[in-house]
Amino acid sequence: MLTLQTPRLILRRLTPEDKPSLYALLGNPDTMRWYPRPWTPEEIDRWLDRQFAMYPNGSGKFAVTLRTAGEFIGDCGPTWFDVDGVQELEIGYRLLPQHWARGYATEAAAAVLSYVRDTLQKPNPISLIRPGNLASRRVAEKIGAQLEKTTLWRDYDHCVYRYSSPKP
Repeated sequence: MLTLQTPRLILRRLTPEDKPSLYALLGNPDTMRWYPRPWTPEEIDRWLDRQFAMYPNGSGKFAVTLRTAGEFIGDCGPTWFDVDGVQELEIGYRLLPQHWARGYATEAAAAVLSYVRDTLQKPNPISLIRPGNLASRRVAEKIGAQLEKTTLWRDYDHCVYRYSSPKP
């Protein structure tokens, strides 16, 4: 099974056994503040099936777990989206609120960015972030993304942050 490791985290593909943790993450009003609403268990089940379908092409969300205890703390990974008529590989990340402000999102997103560049050979992915989500914007900026534009995506304004190729 594909895994990514950082000093404090292990990122691994999601499994059906992650459903209770995903319900806690994606059904949480705080975690889902920048989405139209928290998701229902049925929506989460359908979303999880979509992640499984993406894995053969290398995309899809990873479970973010703590190395020390194996505790599920969120998700992070690359997903293909149509943005303004262009297929873009987007790096997204969400953590349970009790794990915010500890650098975990930055650590996980940096690992996924390396995976996207090195393994998937996609040098310029994006992150789609709602303008008011300053914490997520800081994560993207910390790992080298720059604000490219603001666009209407899925009926909401989103900042499009671009991770440019590293200079040789």
